[in-house]
Amino acid sequence: AQLTKFMRQVGVNSFDELYRYSIADVEKFTAEILRFLDIKFNPPYEKLLDTEHGIEFPNWCAGAGLNITEMCLDRWQTDEMKDQPAIIWEGEEGEVRQVSYAELLEQVEFCAAGLRANDLEKGDAIGIHLPMMIETVVAILAINRIGAIAVPVFSGYGVEAISSRMNAVGAKAIFTSDVFPRRGKDIYSLSSASKAVENSPTIEKVFVVLRRIEKYGEDTSLVKFLSPEEVLELRLDLHNSIETLNKRWKDSKRDFSYVNFKDLLIKNTEQTNFVEPTLAEDPLIILYTSGTTGKPKGIAHTHLSFPIKAAQDMAFGTDVGKGTRISWLTDIGWMMGPWLIYGALINGATICIYDGAPDFPKPDRMWEFAAKHKVEILGISPTLIRTLAAHGDELPKKHDLSSLRAFASTGEPWNPAPWWWLFEKVGDGKLPIINYSGGTEISGGILMNNPLLPIKPCGFSAACPGIDADILNDKGESVGTGEVGELAIKKPWIGMARGFWQEPERYLETYWSRFENIWVHGDWAMTDADGHYFILGRSDDTLKVAGKRVGPAEVESLLVAHENVAEAAVIGIPDEIKGTKMIAFCVLKTGAGDDLETELKALVAKDMGKPLAPSRILFVAALPKTRNGKVMRRVIRSAYLGEDAGDLSALENLNSVEEIANSGLKNQ
Repeated sequence: AQLTKFMRQVGVNSFDELYRYSIADVEKFTAEILRFLDIKFNPPYEKLLDTEHGIEFPNWCAGAGLNITEMCLDRWQTDEMKDQPAIIWEGEEGEVRQVSYAELLEQVEFCAAGLRANDLEKGDAIGIHLPMMIETVVAILAINRIGAIAVPVFSGYGVEAISSRMNAVGAKAIFTSDVFPRRGKDIYSLSSASKAVENSPTIEKVFVVLRRIEKYGEDTSLVKFLSPEEVLELRLDLHNSIETLNKRWKDSKRDFSYVNFKDLLIKNTEQTNFVEPTLAEDPLIILYTSGTTGKPKGIAHTHLSFPIKAAQDMAFGTDVGKGTRISWLTDIGWMMGPWLIYGALINGATICIYDGAPDFPKPDRMWEFAAKHKVEILGISPTLIRTLAAHGDELPKKHDLSSLRAFASTGEPWNPAPWWWLFEKVGDGKLPIINYSGGTEISGGILMNNPLLPIKPCGFSAACPGIDADILNDKGESVGTGEVGELAIKKPWIGMARGFWQEPERYLETYWSRFENIWVHGDWAMTDADGHYFILGRSDDTLKVAGKRVGPAEVESLLVAHENVAEAAVIGIPDEIKGTKMIAFCVLKTGAGDDLETELKALVAKDMGKPLAPSRILFVAALPKTRNGKVMRRVIRSAYLGEDAGDLSALENLNSVEEIANSGLKNQ
């Protein structure tokens, strides 16, 4: 394993010994990580870790020169590696494309030259509003190559969500696509992007990837990125559509234009042979996360921070090295999109991208994709597995999944039933599930399984090497085995956020205000007698019912264990007697019988005691989720109580909020 190779490098014989070594001297450990990943600096760093401005704002590799795209691309232009596939892509419509490391470098160089020709330069913020495509990888790396700052947003975002993020960073340009398919329907992403740009006065260029032309040719009819009235009046092909959009702005006061992505690529040796000299701590990417409360947070990362931590976790946790085929069902707007890109390319691996609904047009599409492209590491989420499990146990067995070596999972806590289904029905009880938990602010994981340690259902074998993790009580003291506390980190690590973009006070308040010099992540956690960790949900979701503290995930696991419950979410609302009472929302596989609510309450009461059974169980068509599958309990609670739900831009299904709000009105 990659982890074994690293242990040999540093001279330790067990994972426990490695972990102790990694947190005893984080500087020495980080130097070994950089050597293991073969990261080259020009010039070299003057000091590995500088905490002059406090542990909250560390300066890693001070003075070092590093443009991370050279570690992703240029160093692989060898006889051994240049012709190896860097990306294998499949779209929902069935198209498959592939590029080698040599071809990817060439496209990134062409795109970088085009960006510079469009007056974009070091320090400029550039948005990426694209589905997961080869062009998405090209765009993010080209932005980084000229020293600009990438700002990815979810491909399915609406107008306000896009414009608010672009305005927050003062973006000068944005990448978008004309259209992409989901469940056989066209998502007209250029429609949202065009309207968002109208509300984003700093944007000067919109680079449009014409996905339909790639597949169907020049005579495709107009996609609906104009208003409904204009669509009725105009029937143009896509190339002319971009010209039409530019005419709309011809008399505008703004200096603003649309550019076909293919026209952006400049194939000129003098212009393409250029890499912007950047420092290791120059800004690379701003990743927005909605979190559980409040407005979106712009997480700032550098050329050194996010990519190195991603590459480390990918190598040690999921055992990715040269040539490994790794796939993760994700989006560029979720941290796992950039994590997949940087981590795989730094390790010399192959990124396998599926862009579409994982159970369309047939419920076994995900397994078919994994078999076709010989995927070795398959990244999923518990929500996805609950969905696929509902289609039956036999579907995975229809496909040759012999290339799979491991599953990987992140985004939310597991419930036991879907975990066991994946392990037994898909992995035949032989493939590890590499559970992975951390966040955008971490650049990856706090806790993670790995190839060397035993795993337990829904748990984590250990903290990631280099992460000095602990579980603390209200006084900041370490809790004992089996006790629940706040998951925290006590020493700096190379991937930690470099703050919230232009909001340092909010950053300090969010993570550093509880205990001095300690990062508090906002997760409840515990360890068992064997030292395995378990995440019990977000600490700000925790409920206190009749004097007893309970995590919603614990009750939800009991509910989804019922054969007719596909998903569940539990919230707490004020109660005069208990202080807080629980309301559960369940999505069913089939219709609800007359006694199902009573049956489910009894199921919870049996395991947790009658006081901790939900007061009401309501059945809904869907739960409000972010586009990366996280259930938004704060939104559920606000909607049910008729309160302002705050930022909803990350939600995938706004209709679910209305249904819950109506259920709240009925139950007042």
